[in-house]
Amino acid sequence: MKAILFWALGALAAAYIGVWVAAAVRHRRSGAGDGWPTPLQLLIGLGTDFLDTLGIGNFATTTSLFRLWRMVPDELIPGTLNAGHTIPVIAEAFIYIAIIEVDIVTLVLMIAASVVGAWFGAAVVAGLPRRTIQIGMGCALIVAAALMLMTQLDLFPRGGETLNLGGVRLAVGLAGSLVLGALMTLGIGFYAPCMILVSLLGMNPKAAFPIMMGACAFLMPVASMRFVRRERYSLRPSLGLTIGGIPGVLLAAYIVRSLSLGAVRWLVMAVVVYTAVAMLRTAAIERRAVAAGVAE
Repeated sequence: MKAILFWALGALAAAYIGVWVAAAVRHRRSGAGDGWPTPLQLLIGLGTDFLDTLGIGNFATTTSLFRLWRMVPDELIPGTLNAGHTIPVIAEAFIYIAIIEVDIVTLVLMIAASVVGAWFGAAVVAGLPRRTIQIGMGCALIVAAALMLMTQLDLFPRGGETLNLGGVRLAVGLAGSLVLGALMTLGIGFYAPCMILVSLLGMNPKAAFPIMMGACAFLMPVASMRFVRRERYSLRPSLGLTIGGIPGVLLAAYIVRSLSLGAVRWLVMAVVVYTAVAMLRTAAIERRAVAAGVAE
């Protein structure tokens, strides 16, 4: 079953790469091409996916850095996050599914539920106006910071020892995975909420790693293809995330492996909260500007 899962993941990755390459070629032929990623964009990919592999997550950190350097318009950030981090996250999934044991039926079903959620979520997010995305991502970042704080203060449920779900617990797990898959397309990271869900259902917290990495690896290409086809992403920064992110994953998984992340989490929380406030403030300012223009 694991072999089948790996083949399916490889096929999905190939399909996504095909769609992305075709879109990138059309983009450049139209005269809208803007060159290869900058060293800074590559460094952002390396750093955020390095931390992602160690369990910090990459959506909130990448969003903060994009806004700090005004690298991506707010309305294109969700699509850029999904498109750019897809291939590095697939690499993470191959690693964690291979080395951590979990019931394969539970794993496959929770991955499938998250993919369904992402498919519908991406369709909604790709059509949202700029201000709605700003408000949604501002709220998403606050949620991400709260989850990081829970991790830092050891407030997550302890979980149990089981590696599988059945009956009502499986139904709750599937419903939760569907919702988390949909929310991820807006920029709410999947990792911390998945860890909470798995622990509340009585599973071993270690089982969350193949579930959350596998779910993201399958749902992100599905969501990203929608963003790419509708051109609701920024090509150059997303390439930077992919090209820089792959060595970041390999560095974390095979060389560093573990790291004291306490101080890093406090720093990330501060930056994420600042970014959330700034994004919500921008949405409010733009709303007042539009209202003033209408009044005139």
